[in-house]
Amino acid sequence: MIEKYTLDNLTQESVSVKKQSYMEYMGQEYPIGQPWRRAYLNSARGREQIIAELPQAQVNAIIAVWGDTPTVIEKESI
Repeated sequence: MIEKYTLDNLTQESVSVKKQSYMEYMGQEYPIGQPWRRAYLNSARGREQIIAELPQAQVNAIIAVWGDTPTVIEKESI
């Protein structure tokens, strides 16, 4: 089984990630099940989440656009 990640709408403030599993049969790839989707903000918490949940290659690509400093400050829930 193959897992592929797609980074959609990667901006300075956020990114949307889609992960889809595929099975290869006779040289063709076929999607298996429903895709997994998640959005992340360029906040301290969002940065922690991408590091914990995504492969290093995707983290590197996101951080290359986001830079070294978060651009979004999330309000703490009460």
